[in-house]
Amino acid sequence: MVMVHVFNKAGELVGPVEVPKFELSEAQWRKRLSPEQFRILRSSGTERPFCGTLLDNKKHGVYACAGCGLPLFTSEAKFNSGTGWPSFFQPIAAGNVADQRDNSHGMSRDEINCARCDGHLGHVFPDGPPPTRLRFCLNSESLQFTTNTELSKLADPAAETA
Repeated sequence: MVMVHVFNKAGELVGPVEVPKFELSEAQWRKRLSPEQFRILRSSGTERPFCGTLLDNKKHGVYACAGCGLPLFTSEAKFNSGTGWPSFFQPIAAGNVADQRDNSHGMSRDEINCARCDGHLGHVFPDGPPPTRLRFCLNSESLQFTTNTELSKLADPAAETA
């Protein structure tokens, strides 16, 4: 079980609420995700810079996990980092994103994953703008975007207990 914030039927963020981990078999993940989403979310891959579909998205809304739909970031926290990946200075709720040390590829970085399904999202760096000075650098393929006018589509049954 994890404690996260989710949207209710009215499109309001509520929580924290306790929800079960979202776990699927490898075959179920492959059926649910595109090959590129699977490579990134389930195998800690990275898309090429300046190629992601959400990099230049200027619409107002919420970026959720492409694996399980957990809300992760808002457009209000998005900024142009110049790195080639969608970047945010803070998550929608601290508990919705989990971080762990990543020492792969000869580097030491903080990997960020979806707290509910453990899908790889990207990395967080200490070179972002105020107020947090953090840069959450994400893969477009790990995200799905929902506009503010359609947030009720992200309604989670767990929100009814909040």
